[in-house]
Amino acid sequence: MSNNSNPNYFRLGVFVLAAIGVLIAVILIFGSGQLFQKSFTLETYIKQSVTGLDTGAAVRFRGVKIGQVTSIGLSGDIYEQEVPFEERRQYVVVRMQIFGDKVTERQITDFVKNNLRARVKSMGITGVNYIEFDFSPGAADHAALPFNWKPDHPVIPSMPNQADEIISGIQKLIGALNEMNIDGTQKKFDALLLNLNTMMAGDGKNNTGLIQSVNDINLVLGRIAKVTDKDELNIMMRELVGAIVALRQTITSIQGDTSVTIENLKQTSEQLNELTRIASQSPASLIWGEPPPRITPPMNGVQK
Repeated sequence: MSNNSNPNYFRLGVFVLAAIGVLIAVILIFGSGQLFQKSFTLETYIKQSVTGLDTGAAVRFRGVKIGQVTSIGLSGDIYEQEVPFEERRQYVVVRMQIFGDKVTERQITDFVKNNLRARVKSMGITGVNYIEFDFSPGAADHAALPFNWKPDHPVIPSMPNQADEIISGIQKLIGALNEMNIDGTQKKFDALLLNLNTMMAGDGKNNTGLIQSVNDINLVLGRIAKVTDKDELNIMMRELVGAIVALRQTITSIQGDTSVTIENLKQTSEQLNELTRIASQSPASLIWGEPPPRITPPMNGVQK
């Protein structure tokens, strides 16, 4: 019985060894790039829940995989063991293995100054989360989480999860709606509608309403249109033009008479001046001399 079973055990052993060899070959072929690839470790601190983020999750930069999550823990267990429990910050410490040549502390600082941030994102509807690195323009609105310990690895500040921000915004909206005085707002809205109706239809007293005012304006416009369609407007315009012409002729005539009158007054003034001169030089000539020519007041500029 034992002689017959020895070949079976031998075959089973050969099969197991062959399977192990195939498994090692597959690991070397498909995993050699990561096993022998250079890498370094970064960490980030998150204040919100990281449900759905597990060890081995991908780390991506703008969608391109650059590493994986190596460990997830709490700052109270890693850095704050000597701090009283009530004073611990209890951040979620996520450590990540980044493939590639190690960057310097100065380069990390420059990246952070240029708004490089880490954020937990979700893989669609599967619920599997990953870490996304990107230069976020809104990083200035989210200050980096403060800490007072010396990190074991370079730290990339984090930003809140977009899903958490949406949920937080919805909760704030619901809270604001709960605090809002719905009854008072409804009464104000009803009063506003009543005022609008009164303004449109009127109150039946002094206020005729906007609708009646529009009807009155339409009536006036209709009357104006009727007047403009008849010859009365043309007759009115001709009479107005005639009145303007007559007024202009009258003004011209008045200007001519005024000029003649001024000329007559000028001649009279010259004659009076001559008489005054003779009287001052030779007063006797006024008595013994020949009488001076008779001065006739000007009548329309003509002397008699």
